[in-house]
This record gives sequence, structure tokens and C-alpha cells, in this order.
Amino acid sequence: MRDRPGALRVGSFRGVPIRVHFSLLIALPLLALAFGGTLQRAAEAADVPPSALGGHPWAWGLAVAVGLFVSVLLHEMAHTFYALRHGGEVHGITLMIVGGVSELAEVPKRPRDEALMALVGPLTSLGLAAFLGALTWLVHGLGMFQVQFALFTLAMLNAVLGGFNLLPAFPMDGGRIVRAALTPRLGLVRATKVAAGLGRLFAVLFGVWGLVTLNPFTLVVAFFVLMGAEGESRQVRMKAVLEKVQVEALMTPRMVGVDLDLSMQDAHWALRHEHVSMLPVTSTGRPVGRVTWAAVQAVPEAQRGSYVVRDAMEDGVVADLREDGWAVLRRMAEARVPMAAVVDEDGLLAGTLDWNDIQRGLARAEEAERQRSGTGWPRERTA
Repeated sequence: MRDRPGALRVGSFRGVPIRVHFSLLIALPLLALAFGGTLQRAAEAADVPPSALGGHPWAWGLAVAVGLFVSVLLHEMAHTFYALRHGGEVHGITLMIVGGVSELAEVPKRPRDEALMALVGPLTSLGLAAFLGALTWLVHGLGMFQVQFALFTLAMLNAVLGGFNLLPAFPMDGGRIVRAALTPRLGLVRATKVAAGLGRLFAVLFGVWGLVTLNPFTLVVAFFVLMGAEGESRQVRMKAVLEKVQVEALMTPRMVGVDLDLSMQDAHWALRHEHVSMLPVTSTGRPVGRVTWAAVQAVPEAQRGSYVVRDAMEDGVVADLREDGWAVLRRMAEARVPMAAVVDEDGLLAGTLDWNDIQRGLARAEEAERQRSGTGWPRERTA
């Protein structure tokens, strides 16, 4: 599986990649400075001399910052573990400036399992808060002020992390719990709409609070909450529509691609003729890859006649006419390929499917649904 842009893979958990986003590298030194400054002020208030801290305050600040993101990682690993055990699919865990995210490709099927999957993350954070709080109490009076400060700070941060994620709004874990509770009565789409609406409300509240307190981090959180709520609502709506539409109704019919043994000059003219940025590469009519405009442009014009398409083609995604649009879109997203080659029952090229085709299909499906209902989207029937 390909790594996410801007993120570095640092390990894996039960086969799920763990990545660190570049924004975390920005956050760590800033948090180290903030926690180090807090330690200095706390030591001065407690009449603890700098020589008794056992190291520079910024070093201890960095230790607390690293401990915070380890706590976030444990929170996300709890989600991942439960999801994998109950039919979910997780593509990765990414740590970033605002915390962490488990990239769920498929949530557990039963609403109860989704609710419990969401709940185990905050419970893990609150459990860590209790454990670190107990360690803080144990080291009290042992003359290790810096250790006590680090443990107490991490305990408080985990308590805040657990409490924040229980807020009943997307994209926080509490939003998933709300959706799971409402799904049996409202259906998945309307339950998601309610949870996403709560997410937008909290995003506005965070934004106002950030402006009033002049806190840039709160404004960043407000932005990510808003984007997360919008993204979740849009994805669920898209899934509900595309699962009912076959690829045959979405694709652009295309019987001929670019043959494997043609020259790059031929590929250049085919792309220009079709007014597209990529085309399927075929061998005896069957798709075997794709050729892109960028690959053609990478070959000097004078040499395109001597280069063949097979030397520049890239891997592609192949879809069947009878597949549903959502299944193919997922495969395209996982492979980071913007176009799928569609084949008929004999494996021959029948068309292509790209994002423009999907957008047109969504628009047609939604318009047809509105015409049938007369008053917008109907309430979903429960299973």
C-alpha cells in the first residue's frame, strides 16, 4: 500500500501502517518549548532550583510532548484493534499536529460495534490518565519534581483527550457513538447528517472561542473539526448513492485504448484526440495498465517515436461492468489512481471510469431521487 503524501511510515500495528505527518515535526518543538516553560514556572513557584531538575526544562518538555503523541497513538491503536476484530477495515494510523486519525476504510457493520469501536479510544485515554495520575501520587515526596510534573501533565492531557473525543459530534468519537445510536431509528445517512450537524456546531463554538482568546491552536482544531464533519457526511451520502449504481451506468464507453506496443508519439496523439490526461493501455483489447499525459511529456518530443508505451505505462485499476460504483471508487482511492478501466464479461475494454464520471452519476442519481420523493431525500428505512 502506498504511503500518504507528507507522511513517513514509522512502523505497523497488526498489519496497519503507522505514519507520522510532517506537521507533527512542527508541533513537537513548539510543544517542547511550551511544556518546558511551564516546568520552569512550576519549579520557581515550588522553590525548586534549576540544578535539581535533572536536565534542561526543554528536554523534559520534549519528553512530555513525545509522551503526548505516544498516548494519542495508543488511543488510535485501541480503535484499530477493535475495528479489525469486528469486521472493520483500517488502512493506516497517522499522527499529526492536531492528534491522530485511524483511517477507516470500512466501519464494523453493526451500529453497536461501531459505537464500541469509537468508545474504546476515549476509554483508553481516560485509563491512561488514571494510571499516570496514580504514578504521580506515588512519586510525590521522592524529590523528583520534574518526573512528577511530567506524569501529572500527561495525566491531565490524557483526561482532556478522552473527554474531548467524547463530545457528541463528528469527527470526534462521540459523534460516531451518536450516529450508531441513531442509525437503527433514522438510517445511516440521516444519522450521519445529525452527527455532522453537531460537528459543525462545535466547530463554530471552537472558532469563536479561539478568536476571543486569541488562541491559534483552537482555531486549527475548529477548522479540522469542520472539515472532518463535512467529509464524513459527504462520504456516507456518496456511499449510499453509489452502492445502488452499477459501473455500467457511470462509465464513459470506450472500446479502444492505447496498444501496448504503440509509440509514445501515438499515445500523445490519442490523448490529444480524446481530450483526456490518461488512457488505458491494452493488449489484444484487454487493459493492462494506463498511460498518462505526464509520462508522454517526460519523453523529449524528438524521441517519442522510438519509445513504446509499455516502457512508460503505469499500473491501473480494472472494474467489471456489474460492480457497484462505491466498490470501484474505493479501489481507485486505495491505489491512488484517478481512473479505472472497465471490462465486459470477456475481459475486453468497455469503458473508463474517472472522478468526472462519478460526479455526473451522483448528480443524476440525486436528481432522480428528488423527483421520486418530491420533497428532497426521504427517510431511510431501517433494516
